[in-house]
Amino acid sequence: MRCLLLFIVAFQSHAQRSDFRHINFQKSDSIAETCKNEGLENLPELAYKLTSNLSTDTERFRAIYKWVCNNIANDYSLYLRNKRKRERYKNDSIKLEAWNDRFKKEIFRKLLKQKKTICTGYAYIVQELSKLANLDCKIIHGFGKTSTINIETSDIPNHTWNAIKLDGKWYLCDPTWASGIPNQDTNVFSFEYNDGYFLADPNLFAINHYPLNNEWSLLDNRLSFEDFLAAPILYGKSYTHLIKHEKPKQMHHDVQKNDTLNFEFDLQKPIQKNSISFLIDSGFISRKVKPTFIQIENKSLSIRQQFNTKGFYDVHLYFGEDLISTYTVKVNTN
Repeated sequence: MRCLLLFIVAFQSHAQRSDFRHINFQKSDSIAETCKNEGLENLPELAYKLTSNLSTDTERFRAIYKWVCNNIANDYSLYLRNKRKRERYKNDSIKLEAWNDRFKKEIFRKLLKQKKTICTGYAYIVQELSKLANLDCKIIHGFGKTSTINIETSDIPNHTWNAIKLDGKWYLCDPTWASGIPNQDTNVFSFEYNDGYFLADPNLFAINHYPLNNEWSLLDNRLSFEDFLAAPILYGKSYTHLIKHEKPKQMHHDVQKNDTLNFEFDLQKPIQKNSISFLIDSGFISRKVKPTFIQIENKSLSIRQQFNTKGFYDVHLYFGEDLISTYTVKVNTN
């Protein structure tokens, strides 16, 4: 039995979008667009409209997921208020439970009446519509890491996403981050669908998603929470370009002057060498530079960058105008 379970886990760890490269999602996406003015008052009717004319579970889930991402707005002000309250009450279990109960009601009221919510609401509505379409969908709670979220100082889970079972395998999706981008200054949300979070590769997903139950990483070699905290910052565009982020495993690096740092990635599709650059920021001066060395073989990308000047730097990787990832490098002298 143990060998069978290990086989299942290993088999699941390769679950990714490419398993369905033979499926054209044009019909699913078109149905989701046709239903864009539908509300949430009658979920069985909405699920029927989205899925009844599609022939596979994958297409049916795609229509549900795409509709949610394109019609439910991320209420960033609501997210910030919940964050403040949970931090305030984290050492008072009674007050925290009371707040969670009140907040759940507000989440679902806003979701149903205004089609606005936070990650919990996104994951909930994806699961409910999936259930109505006879699809096995789970809500996954855990930690999400972005450039604007400092989870090192918090032991409270801050993010929620979904796992969906298709053709006997589990896949990961993040409808919240796929739906668009809240403006950090104004809290105004703009729809901007990112397809990379749909059936994402678990290896990439694990860099900025850490489930409370680590089995839902769908990886046989699971990251520890310490490794997760230490990992680089990934941005939404990384899901557009990458399958895997192989190296470096950590965000922070100490190197000697004239040393090089190695970067390795698996690409979704080939890119031009001249599109790759680093923005190196000392806190006083920012300069965009071409990497010291670039090699692309098939879909494997290797980069080396030499650091010749003492200092502490934020190092941002770009493909064209797309920000992919961030690291920090402290350059020491002997």
